Amino acid sequence: MRVDKFLWCVRYFKTRSIATEACKQGKVKVNGAGVKPSREVYPTDRLTIRKNQINYEIEVLDLPPSRVGAKLVNLYITDVTPKEEFEKLELLKYSRDYYRKKGTGRPTKKDRRDIDDWFESPQEDSNKEAKPEE
Repeated sequence: MRVDKFLWCVRYFKTRSIATEACKQGKVKVNGAGVKPSREVYPTDRLTIRKNQINYEIEVLDLPPSRVGAKLVNLYITDVTPKEEFEKLELLKYSRDYYRKKGTGRPTKKDRRDIDDWFESPQEDSNKEAKPEE
C-alpha cells in the first residue's frame, strides 16, 4: 500500500492529498529515510511523521483494506512515540500563552503596564519600598 494512502487510512491525516503533501515536504520517513508519496509500506516498517511540531513514530502491524474507524486503528499500527515529544508540545503551549492573539493590534496603555508589572522582578519591588521618601 502507498504510504500516503496508509497514513490516510489509519487517520493520521484528514485527506489523502494532505498526506501526499506531507510526504512531498519531507515530513514522512520510512525506516529513517525520506519518501515519496508512492513508496510502498509493508508490515514491520517504522514510520516517522512530523505533524504539529511533534515527531510521531508508528510501527506498521498490518495493512488496512480501506480507511478504518478510529477504534480499529490500533489493529494496524503501534504508536511508539517517545514521551519527550508530548512534553515538548506542553512546553509549546505554555510559551504561546504570553503572546497576544493575532489581529488584536498594538497593546493599549493598560496592557503595557500589565506586561511591565508581570515582568517586574520581586527584587525591584523590595528596592522601591526600601528607599526613603525625600
